[in-house]
Amino acid sequence: MAASPPPADIAAAYEAAMRELTVLRRERAALARKLTSDLDLRPWQVELLKLQRHLEAEGLRMIVLFEGRDAAGKGGAIRRVTRYMNEKHYRVVALGRPTEEQRSQWYFQRYVAQFPAGGEIVLFDRSWYNRAMVERVFGFCSRKEYQDFLQGVTGFEKDLVRQGTILVKLYFSVTKETQARRFERRMTDPLRQWKLSEIDLQAQSRWDDFTERKYEMLQRTSTKTAPWLIVRANDKQLARLNTIKVILGAVDYKECNTGLDPRPDPRIVVPAREEIAIMQAELRRVGRFTG
Repeated sequence: MAASPPPADIAAAYEAAMRELTVLRRERAALARKLTSDLDLRPWQVELLKLQRHLEAEGLRMIVLFEGRDAAGKGGAIRRVTRYMNEKHYRVVALGRPTEEQRSQWYFQRYVAQFPAGGEIVLFDRSWYNRAMVERVFGFCSRKEYQDFLQGVTGFEKDLVRQGTILVKLYFSVTKETQARRFERRMTDPLRQWKLSEIDLQAQSRWDDFTERKYEMLQRTSTKTAPWLIVRANDKQLARLNTIKVILGAVDYKECNTGLDPRPDPRIVVPAREEIAIMQAELRRVGRFTG
């Protein structure tokens, strides 16, 4: 005699339980990856403490810029860089929209007000390069203001470096598909919904506009004095590790651990000139920039 099918409520409960089990397995796998990543980062975070002590002892100033598309992992990288740092000697700066008074000032003025003193590191979660990317794409600045910025920023940075500030410029790059997945997670995860802004919601539809601005920014503002480095950030863990390596490599600090390989992975960290060449090849091949 054939078995009768299970009641609908039992079948539904089974399906719900299986979905919940799948979610738990994913969360467990993600937690395992996070724990492994945290362990991998620890020796490098120890080196960051040595770097801090060196900057303090020598009275050196350091600025690290974190730029890139929305959901590229800038904030997570900053948190890993600063997790064990001495809070007295670093600051994370993430400025909001300028006030009317600030809009009437010299463009760089509100950023200069946040610059480090001797022995201090300042990490900008977005920086004066807002003008080259977000402001230009969304029309928050005029074309003249945009062109004035591109013409003036290289001299501004050259003078900054000439007077002794260590400047590191990082651009976090992700694919359009990766950005879409991360936005979807922000929309569905109540613990991440606060990250989702009106600008974020337009980022996918403005993808090509951001790509064009990225290309022009790299071409016109990556210099020998203040070069851009591109961080491939589809894999957050590798991006964080290599970000720390880049920061450590910018300073010849004392007591470095010679047992660690300080070289960033060339598949993850790419000089601007190489990124420009890749983008130009894409333009020739398909008639437009793709990433």
